[in-house]
Amino acid sequence: MNIIPCSIKTLKGLYDISGVEVGQHFYWQIGGFQIHAQVLITSWVVITILLGSVIVAVRNPQTIPTDGQNFFEYVLEFIRDLSKTQIGEEYGPWVPFIGTMFLFIFVSNWSGALLPWKIIQLPHGELAAPTNDINTTVALALLTSAAYFYAGLSKKGLSYFEKYIKPTPILLPINILEDFTKPLSLSFRLFGNILADELVVVVLVSLVPLVVPIPVMFLGLFTSGIQALIFATLAAAYIGESMEGHH
Repeated sequence: MNIIPCSIKTLKGLYDISGVEVGQHFYWQIGGFQIHAQVLITSWVVITILLGSVIVAVRNPQTIPTDGQNFFEYVLEFIRDLSKTQIGEEYGPWVPFIGTMFLFIFVSNWSGALLPWKIIQLPHGELAAPTNDINTTVALALLTSAAYFYAGLSKKGLSYFEKYIKPTPILLPINILEDFTKPLSLSFRLFGNILADELVVVVLVSLVPLVVPIPVMFLGLFTSGIQALIFATLAAAYIGESMEGHH
């Protein structure tokens, strides 16, 4: 007789964990500024995971790599190939930037899907993937935009701005608008897909038994990795485009 109430209680607990709170944030006041504390907390966790992985990778490198070293070398080779494909032969200095973008977004997305953030209660809002906050995706997009302009200016100097009046000065407003829409597109593409994936899982948990949403959650892991790859690929492509000097 106690089986049914226990099962209902268990399902209710899983439902509560899968819920999404929209529009609520846990704020910290720092130097007169109001910041989203839950984003900082989860970002610090992601950064700790990445730094810990780096320490493990470089702690004792072997001439004949072990399984763990093989994995990290494969990741580095993947990022180098991605950078070289999109940027060209001058890709070397940009590997750390592209790699940082890819790994931070990848680990952030997966942490939101795998770590039980919602078990930790906050006074307001909830813990979630850092990329689930529009401020994080905007910051990543603005970093990419800054890198885009830096690459072009460092390669061509002030003559870089000549591209805005080519092939005709009539296209000046359109060319300027294009550069402003690039970070906007990167930000909303990443934020929208991550948020949509979470909302789909919440709706499915509300409408159907828990067994059905589980495969969707695993699919979310795959799409989260794809989003990190898309962001890093576009960032590298924009940098390569600015160094080439044409659209």
